[in-house]
Amino acid sequence: MAPATLQGAERTEASPAMEDPGARATEQWSPTPEELASLRTTVARMKAAYPEVDADTVEAAVRAAYDSFRQARVRKYVPILAERRSRKALAAVGNAPDVVGDPR
Repeated sequence: MAPATLQGAERTEASPAMEDPGARATEQWSPTPEELASLRTTVARMKAAYPEVDADTVEAAVRAAYDSFRQARVRKYVPILAERRSRKALAAVGNAPDVVGDPR
């Protein structure tokens, strides 16, 4: 696009096109039933993978990981991304490997 095409538009307020009606910037994360099931499954997997870490710590790490993706527009990949983030956090707490299948 030529620069001349972009000039001339007055910007006194936020453009309606720039606002995101789906953004939940100030809202608390409210999981769908599918996300709740995924969260429970992830907690169970992390408890099994990190038995030396306290169960409350595991749950807090998983919840924090899910919460970090609360504004993600594409929700499909949140469970795997949250699980990876949880594994890294729990590996820092415990002495277990942070990668599935790591022979450490």
